[in-house]
Amino acid sequence: MRIALDAMGGDAAPAINVDGAVIALAADPGLSVDLVGDPEYLEPLLAETDFDTSRLRVVAAEDVVGMDEKPTEALRQKPNNSIAVSWQLMAAKEVDAVVSAGNTGAVVAAGLRTRLFLPGVRRPGIAVTLPTMRGRGVLVDVGANPAARPEHLLQYAVMGTVYAREILDVESPTVGLINIGSEDTKGNDLYRGTHALLQRSPLADHYVGNVEGRGLYQGEADVLVCEGFVGNVVLKVSEGMAEFLIRVMAEDVLGQLENERDLALQKLKEVSRQYQYREQGGAPLLGIDGVCIICHGSSDSRSVANALGIAGTLQSRQVNSQIVAELADLAVVQP
Repeated sequence: MRIALDAMGGDAAPAINVDGAVIALAADPGLSVDLVGDPEYLEPLLAETDFDTSRLRVVAAEDVVGMDEKPTEALRQKPNNSIAVSWQLMAAKEVDAVVSAGNTGAVVAAGLRTRLFLPGVRRPGIAVTLPTMRGRGVLVDVGANPAARPEHLLQYAVMGTVYAREILDVESPTVGLINIGSEDTKGNDLYRGTHALLQRSPLADHYVGNVEGRGLYQGEADVLVCEGFVGNVVLKVSEGMAEFLIRVMAEDVLGQLENERDLALQKLKEVSRQYQYREQGGAPLLGIDGVCIICHGSSDSRSVANALGIAGTLQSRQVNSQIVAELADLAVVQP
């Protein structure tokens, strides 16, 4: 598998991306990585590695999309940016996947411009894995499509189901719809329409209905769907709350165990690690003909390496072919 890694994406780029690529290459002898970015910065870093150019090489891209730039404007004004070039490589079938810790909006927008959609997919969605009281769950979409329609959310339910089954090893995933109440009449037109579609879809036997926000972490469903605006708010609030609780726990525990400070801190780090983005590597943009993993801007080298690894897992477990097959069963997505 060959992956295009946006080497200029992320708060600590490009060093963390080169280091992450080296870690991933050492772990997987079948992996090759194209570092997409400015050769002036990348060549010296590449010279410090012992991988040959057949597995780790630089693909030139002059421009970089900043984290604070407006995605569409940046893509138009900087056509040779590292994100766009990465997508061009996948569109040309020169790589099998794109991984980026850069501007999320630009990653999604560049992907939408290529129209590299799987057959039947109307809009791709970003899926994140979150911890719950019953294990791990999937939330789709968390930012790719803030203006969704009911048929988009139905497709997210299908794609999330395949992801939960193949990547999280949930044998028969249940599906829930994020809403402001559990009753059938709750929500706006989008959510009432989606609820009706899910009730009569092939997923109906696994659909648990509307799920309120607190049900996400209680594990009321293995797959939860919503439009990108709501999903992004849920994700960012979750990140902030997790950080807050871990800090409070650390202060309380460390204050009571002064003689065992190092041990307590180590235990807290072990507990918190499963909730941190670096352990998941990144979030897949599902519905793409290929693989796209979007990493957190604060990713470190381990996170980048994990993202490259999950890209390989998505391909090896044939997630895309299963998504296409199951979407074909939905009458609402037929041409």
